Amino acid sequence: MAGHSKWANIQHRKGRQDQLRAKLFSKLSKEITVAAKMGDPDPDKNPRLRLAVKEARAASMPKDNIERAIKKSQGGDADAYEEIRYEGYGPNGVAVIVEAMTDNRNRTASNVRSTFTKNGGNLGETNSVAFMFDRKGEITYLPAAGDADTVMMAAIEAGAEDVESTDEGHVIWCAVGDLSEVASALEATLGESETTRLVWKSVTTTELGLEDLQKLMKLVEALEDDDDVQHVTTNFEASDAVMAQL
Repeated sequence: MAGHSKWANIQHRKGRQDQLRAKLFSKLSKEITVAAKMGDPDPDKNPRLRLAVKEARAASMPKDNIERAIKKSQGGDADAYEEIRYEGYGPNGVAVIVEAMTDNRNRTASNVRSTFTKNGGNLGETNSVAFMFDRKGEITYLPAAGDADTVMMAAIEAGAEDVESTDEGHVIWCAVGDLSEVASALEATLGESETTRLVWKSVTTTELGLEDLQKLMKLVEALEDDDDVQHVTTNFEASDAVMAQL
């Protein structure tokens, strides 16, 4: 299983989503506001906003919070956020991509650099690790959506590029520009997806032992605690034996 999926499982087992619910909602609200401000405030006419709202609903964000975030984009007091990507290395040379949304570039850059340094990582230059990833659309379904063959056929019909099915569920990949269309087609045949989002999919991975993986977890969690950081992606790989020790 790829690192991004394992990381989601680690977070789930640690109950991290519950612990950081307020922070998560804040970040989701920021994405909704920015998406609505950049395009149409109607999700049906704005693919980015539609995906942002879908992700918020998947995280059980209240409807009132979603509507408030959209309305904020139409007011004159809406903050002017800038999207920035930082790249660096974690323990044992693991590639790390940090996606931030900030109203103060200097503050965010300083905080991200400091977090890397304090947690045994190194902040690199732009595109220093991006070549180890592909930008893709990712749609996930729980096992209840159907067996591997059923999901595969639905994905092919929807125009997806690839499907990974395990006991934990199904991950469907597609081109960035096709995400909204593929997601809608899949919803018509398989029902509501668990998540629908743009991600960095690792092309090459770095194997980690238990000690390095624990260090990486501390780095990623410290980065995610920053209010300006929206997403953190790594390309780590770990054996089942190492994962079991966590």
